[in-house]
Amino acid sequence: MTMRVAARPPALDPANDTLPVRDRGALRFITCGSVDDGKSTLIGRLLHDSIGLLEDQLAGLKDDSRRFGTTGEELDLALLLDGLEAEREQGITIDVAYRFFSTARRAFVVADTPGHAQYTRNMATGASTAELAVLLVDARKGLMEQTRRHAAIVALLGIRHVVLAVNKIDLVDFSQERHDAIVADFTAFAAPLAFRSVVAIPLSARFGDNVTIRSRNTPWYEGPTLIRHLEAVETSDQVDEAPFRMGVQWVNRADIDFRGVAGTVASGRVAVGDTVVVAGSGKTTRVKRIVTLDGDLGSAAAGRAVTLTFTDDVDIARGDLIADPRARPMSARRLAADLVWMGEAPGAAGDRYLMKIGSATVPATVTRLVDTLDVATLERRADPLGFALNTIGRVEIEAGSRIAFDPYADNRETGAFILIDRTTHLTVAAGLVVEGLDRAREVHRHPTEVTGAVRAALKSQVPLAVWLTGLPGSGKSTIANLVERRLAALGRHTMLLDGDNLRQGINADLGFDAAARAENVRRVGEIARLMAEAGLVTLVALVSPFRADRERVAALFPAGRFVEIFVDASPETCRARDPKGLYAKAEAGRIVNFTGRDQAYEPPLEPALVLRSDELSPEDAAEQVVELILARIEPPLGGFDSAQL
Repeated sequence: MTMRVAARPPALDPANDTLPVRDRGALRFITCGSVDDGKSTLIGRLLHDSIGLLEDQLAGLKDDSRRFGTTGEELDLALLLDGLEAEREQGITIDVAYRFFSTARRAFVVADTPGHAQYTRNMATGASTAELAVLLVDARKGLMEQTRRHAAIVALLGIRHVVLAVNKIDLVDFSQERHDAIVADFTAFAAPLAFRSVVAIPLSARFGDNVTIRSRNTPWYEGPTLIRHLEAVETSDQVDEAPFRMGVQWVNRADIDFRGVAGTVASGRVAVGDTVVVAGSGKTTRVKRIVTLDGDLGSAAAGRAVTLTFTDDVDIARGDLIADPRARPMSARRLAADLVWMGEAPGAAGDRYLMKIGSATVPATVTRLVDTLDVATLERRADPLGFALNTIGRVEIEAGSRIAFDPYADNRETGAFILIDRTTHLTVAAGLVVEGLDRAREVHRHPTEVTGAVRAALKSQVPLAVWLTGLPGSGKSTIANLVERRLAALGRHTMLLDGDNLRQGINADLGFDAAARAENVRRVGEIARLMAEAGLVTLVALVSPFRADRERVAALFPAGRFVEIFVDASPETCRARDPKGLYAKAEAGRIVNFTGRDQAYEPPLEPALVLRSDELSPEDAAEQVVELILARIEPPLGGFDSAQL
């Protein structure tokens, strides 16, 4: 039995090697492209020819080749990578396989990613940490849709160096004409993707042509072999030169005298004595110690896992981002982002998810689908109806609270995020921040000495936002007034925000269409949040007809600090009451966009309390609310925790 496998070349041959020996960092690269283009075989060839195989590995590969191979009597090098039984049986890659190998000149971490369209999510995962992409093209087939999709994702994820590997060149008789045609097609297609370098190499992964040894079958090709290019390429990774960023993974209280924050330095460097800022609170302090399992360090660079202690007792929690105060990240609730949609179920505007960015996880809503990318032409199509599996496009997102980030183009570590389904906890999209949309995104929070916990302690009550929603005329304002009067008689500190009153002042500029109502609710929610920081029990009486608007307000508050109450009355009851004559004016056409007539009302799905005001008296309804509030605002026995307030 003959096996046509090229012998391993010498790692260094002074007579043939013209590359200067330099100390380079490990290169992380990805192989990608359409299915059956030879990605796994290529990596198997690199491993076999660069580092060789031990006898037991070779014996195992021979056995697997007989059982699962697709190369007849020859070794099937793809099986070195395709470790899952399903992959071996089908001859495809499903999971992302990572391999480490090195030559005398450089170390490599390579990710072999799936080619099938349904596994594009896995490909995006592998590309997220890569510095270079080897994009394979079957010389017989040329550029496929999946080839273009992978090229677009590679560019989107910030990979700027590409090897166009024209594979299976042996199956087109080593044709230079065919090779050059594929290169021309890719060059024209990829022009808008702004790659810094594209190196085209004709090769045969199966037989080793131009992989580690220059092939005699391509005398017309004068460029480097694949391994020589990978050894020499400079990717200019700037992560060490970027501003300092570290997400807090854990607040470490090893003992009563030690308190530090643990995390991995995402970018830049930090040293003992450096001034840093907690991006969320704006609080600055200085680094006292940099603690590791191997002892204290004087400084730490990107990629190093450390525990930092500070000279001040700063309020900090998991999810916070520590940064250089002279080069702060953006801080915003609204942002534009590019998404690679990975969910089996389609995504639409208004859908709500969990957004995980760095070590922070916050509720978020996709408020708008801006466009989708046509992977065949790289044209953007505006205003899509939805995002299906493998769709690439731009969206606008509103987070439940302000988040700290950098645009992905500036910092891959702090500009990437994922969207998670709130029910299944499956990842539905990988996202890349384009920019913050808040007009005040460059305004950073200024720390205050008197915190919400201090104010709450002074008032001896836990702050609470109580949101009464329902149709006009359902009795919200009447009940809220009675509740506040009762709480005041008990010595509680309160504030009542009534929708009609607020429209006389801060919201006087807003109308009643859906967008204006959303802004009305947003402003009232922000005021209620400020009232909570003042330590107050804040009562809000507001129609707030749309469920998503109320849910965005609820996300502004810590768990348990927001209570939604549905004041439920039938439209007939509300119309009969008509305390302000609004229904009559709406019927006469003098009021448009009136909730309950022109505009739908979306009742809460899981309110803390339902008050059936066409059955209850206002006094009885108010008493139920008071009981609920009093049960929630008693001070905790252990004192007030700022992280919870």
